Amino acid sequence: MNKLLPTSTAGSLPKPSWLAQPETLWSPWKLGGQELAEGRRDALRLSLADQLEAGIDVVSDGEQTRQHFVTTFIEHLDGVDFENRKTVRIRDRYDASVPVVVDEVTRRGPVFVADAENLRQHTDAPIKWALPGPMTMVDTLYDDHYGSRADLAWKFAEILNQEAKELAAAGVDIVQFDEPAFNVFFDEVKEWGVAALERAAEGLECETAVHICYGYGIEANTSWKRTLGSEWRQYEEIFPKLQRSSLDIISLECHNSHVPAELMELVRGKTLMVGAIDVASTAVETPEEVAATLRTALQYVDADKLWPSTNCGMTPLAREVARGKLEALSAGAEIIRQELAAGSR
Repeated sequence: MNKLLPTSTAGSLPKPSWLAQPETLWSPWKLGGQELAEGRRDALRLSLADQLEAGIDVVSDGEQTRQHFVTTFIEHLDGVDFENRKTVRIRDRYDASVPVVVDEVTRRGPVFVADAENLRQHTDAPIKWALPGPMTMVDTLYDDHYGSRADLAWKFAEILNQEAKELAAAGVDIVQFDEPAFNVFFDEVKEWGVAALERAAEGLECETAVHICYGYGIEANTSWKRTLGSEWRQYEEIFPKLQRSSLDIISLECHNSHVPAELMELVRGKTLMVGAIDVASTAVETPEEVAATLRTALQYVDADKLWPSTNCGMTPLAREVARGKLEALSAGAEIIRQELAAGSR
C-alpha cells in the first residue's frame, strides 16, 4: 500500500437480514440452494459497497459467504465427519459440539476462490481475504485420527497453502490467517504453531497477515477477558516469535482493551493492523477516539507500518452500527494523516 495509514477490517461484517439473522454470530442461512448462492454474492457486493462508501482502503468480502470463520472452510474437506459430532472445550473457554476428524484430511478443491474472483471483479481496491489458521482449526475439531495436534495442524497448513495460492492467483493482495488460539496455547505456539502458520503462508505471491484477537463480544469471551486482570499481556508471549517469522502483517487489538501499548514494540519492523474499533460495544467511536488510539500506537509503530483496523469481526453488531464504526475508522485515520503531513512540513 502506497497510502499512509491504509484502513482495513480485521474480519467479518454484519450480514443483511434476508440472508441471516441480524446481530447473531454464526446464524444459519435463511436461504437455500441457488437462492443462497445468489444471496451470498449479493451480500458480498453490499458489504463491499459499505466499505468503499465508508472510505475503507483495503477491502474484504466481509465474510458474507461463510457462516463460521473456521467450520465453513472445513466443510469443504474430506476426512471430517459433521454428522457424529463431539463436544470439546474451545480455546479453554467454552464447550461446543464440533465435527470429528475420522480419516486423512484432504481438500476437494477451491473453497473461496470463486468468491474472491467475484470480489475482484467489482473493485480495483486492494483485497484482503481471511482464512482460519492451522492451530485454530485444530482447536475447533475433535481429532479421532491423527492423535497429534501438531500433525493435524501441519496437514491443515498444507491445505491452507493450496487455497491461499489460488486466492492470490485470483487477485487477492493479502491473505490473512485468523489465529485467536495463539492467545491461549503459548507453549504450542512456540513449539509448532508459528511453524505451521509459516507453512500455510509458504511461497505466496501476495502479502500475508495473521490476526490474533481476544474474540467477538460474546459472553464466553467477555467472561474470559474479565479473568485477565488490568493488563492483557498474552501478546508478550508470542510477539517475539512472530517478529522473526515470515509473516508480513500482524493484526492485534488495541482500543478499549487492556493490552499494554508498549507490547507493539516487540514486533517493530512488521506492518501492524492496529485495532482502533471496539467490536464488543455498540457505541460508535468518534473520529477523535480513533485518532487517539492511533497516536498511542505511533509511539511504537513507524507510520509507514501502521494500518488502522478493527479489533475483530463485527458480525454480531447491527449494520448501521458497523457502518458508523467504519466511517469513524476512516475519519480518525485521516486526522492522523493530516497531523503527520503538517509535522513533515
